[in-house]
Amino acid sequence: MQKPLIALLISSALLTMNAQAADLIQVYQQALANDATFAGARAALAAGQERTTQGRSQLLPVIGLGGSSTKSSGDFDSKSAFATDRSLDSSNNRYALQLTQPLFRWDRWESYQQSKLSQATTEAAFAQAQQDLITRVAQAYFDVLTAQDNLASIQAQKSATTEQLASAKRNFEVGTQTITDTHEAQAAYDLVVAQEYAAINDLEVRRSALQQIIGQPAGALATLRPGVKIASPEPAAIEPWIASAEESNYSVVGARLNLEIAKREISRQRAGHLPTLDLTASKGRDSTTASGINKVGQIGVTWTVPIFSGYYVTSKVRESIALEDKARNDLEATRRAVSQGARTAYLGVNSGLAQVRALEAAEVSSKSALDSNKLGYQVGVRINIDVLNAQRQLYSTQRDLSRARYETIMNGLRLKAAAGTLKEADLQPINELLVR
Repeated sequence: MQKPLIALLISSALLTMNAQAADLIQVYQQALANDATFAGARAALAAGQERTTQGRSQLLPVIGLGGSSTKSSGDFDSKSAFATDRSLDSSNNRYALQLTQPLFRWDRWESYQQSKLSQATTEAAFAQAQQDLITRVAQAYFDVLTAQDNLASIQAQKSATTEQLASAKRNFEVGTQTITDTHEAQAAYDLVVAQEYAAINDLEVRRSALQQIIGQPAGALATLRPGVKIASPEPAAIEPWIASAEESNYSVVGARLNLEIAKREISRQRAGHLPTLDLTASKGRDSTTASGINKVGQIGVTWTVPIFSGYYVTSKVRESIALEDKARNDLEATRRAVSQGARTAYLGVNSGLAQVRALEAAEVSSKSALDSNKLGYQVGVRINIDVLNAQRQLYSTQRDLSRARYETIMNGLRLKAAAGTLKEADLQPINELLVR
């Protein structure tokens, strides 16, 4: 019952391996077209680009056409014996073209400056979304490769354990080994079968996560070339990376813009104490039954000087000052966070490179140890459990090596993202490490 089920799960998990494998660039292009999160960021950018136009509109003239049409009726009742009753019906139609041009409204000027800063904030957020998409795609891509490597390693271990179990049974039948060797091999086989179930499930989960980003089932993926060499970060010192992160990271840029908006808000609220001045002009026509048609044109200025508003303006100024202090602290917190992120990623790349070199050496040693234990088992100086342990050690080392390579590559991308320099072109050198 178990063997057919395992075969079915394996075939469903690896069914697409015969198709042409997609590389990292192709998967990223699919994500650009289909990722819902990035599509939302693109829509937010389009909406944010309208804010400057909206802010400028408050400084431009407002032109409107208005009018009214009224009709009144009544009777004049005279008390004189010689007078006669008269009707008082009349109509009035008027319309006017009006123009209002702000001449001095400091709050609107500050709103216009804020609108430009707000548009820049949405552009920084979109640039951050682009970087996030690159790292999310790469992470999901290498998560699938990690799961595939893990499954392949377990299947190879299962094959070797099956052979070892068969050998232990044959040796027990001829009397050269004890039943203990057979039980040990059987336990190792049962364990690897359980691990295979978990590995198949993990691969399906990783593929589903990638599908969520690219909007379609993830097919076969190009894998890393054997023995691939990963480049060290350039520059090699950590200080330039941290300095770039504190200055150019898009989260820092956005927080800096928010601080400037908060400063402008203080000035905008203080404008509540300032006078306002507008240019007004109108051209109209007034038609009444009694006086006929009158044409009226006016031009002039209107001004207002605020005197008392119930302490509303003062309160709003105090609120804006507090919000500016909050924005300044948010900027500092963001700067510290990205600095720590850049430091962590830089150290992760360098420690990852060292770990890869150590695991490459360990892989060679593990292969030699396995060969030695197999030979010793054949001549009777090693027992079955020694061979099984050597096999587990080799496959575990190979899994750790592939995982270390993937994580080192991801830390390189995270380092560039923290520094604010990550671009689509940075995927190309990684793509060249892959083989279909």
